[in-house]
Amino acid sequence: MLRSPRTSFAESDEGRAFYAAYDALLAKWPRGTVIHDLDSRFGTTRVAEYGPPDAPPVLLLPGAGATSMVWFATAAALGETHRVLAVDIIGDVGRSVAGGDPVRSVDDLLEWLGSVADALGVTRCALVGHSYGAMTALAAAVRTPERVGRLVLLDPNSCFAGMRPAYLLRALPVLVRPTAARERAFLEWETRGAHLDPDWVTLMALGAANFPTAKTIVPRRPSFEELGRCTADTTVVLAPVGRVHDPDKVARAARKALPSCRVVTLTTGTHHTLPMYPSDEVDAVLRDALGAGAPVELDCDPDHP
Repeated sequence: MLRSPRTSFAESDEGRAFYAAYDALLAKWPRGTVIHDLDSRFGTTRVAEYGPPDAPPVLLLPGAGATSMVWFATAAALGETHRVLAVDIIGDVGRSVAGGDPVRSVDDLLEWLGSVADALGVTRCALVGHSYGAMTALAAAVRTPERVGRLVLLDPNSCFAGMRPAYLLRALPVLVRPTAARERAFLEWETRGAHLDPDWVTLMALGAANFPTAKTIVPRRPSFEELGRCTADTTVVLAPVGRVHDPDKVARAARKALPSCRVVTLTTGTHHTLPMYPSDEVDAVLRDALGAGAPVELDCDPDHP
């Protein structure tokens, strides 16, 4: 992976190809999408915004390497009732540019996220996270419960239960020596050959092979005591045929850890098809979980479909 300055990457053939794939996905966002580049002590954060500016805000956090653009299939539906704010996680693949103070701890990661919300004028919001984004969203809901009204965790890995050894073994070569071909093969394996948006696959492949990322700060799994601080109306959404973890095991662990949470298992999809597919079902689940800004209900039925 390149370790040159970000400007050098942007001027390289690999960088131009990566940003072309990024912009191809941005073109699939609904008309009226606004782009923000927000400064903080950690650098500049890219945020894509869509929806009425006075609607209830929802921050979308992607999985590692997926970038904010992965929400292109969801933005239009959510933007009917919410102010959609999709974030490129700083230090990860995307158009956020790390600079100034490095993110060295979970406290730094959550301070960065809070600074993004502050810059957008958001004091309290809904958080939706997928994979690594779900880990970050859950950490925020535990550490700063006053800022998170609703929480949606899409196929959350390492939040309530561990990952399958076979998945970790298969992912190891991609992590240790990433190439575009290895990333493509890994995605095809995990998604069981599902049809994925080709521009997103290209973005993932080029990002894995070439993007100069920082060390990923991974929030650890919260303890039962820590989870007790989470006051957000929480929905856990699981992919039924993914290879990352056992969805039934995660469902049981989530209900035990957060007895008031909803657990929804989709009818199809894997870890890496989310949040793009199944798009209609994901849209319906998210609309149900987020509501239209109504007061948060904490005594929800854990078996709510």
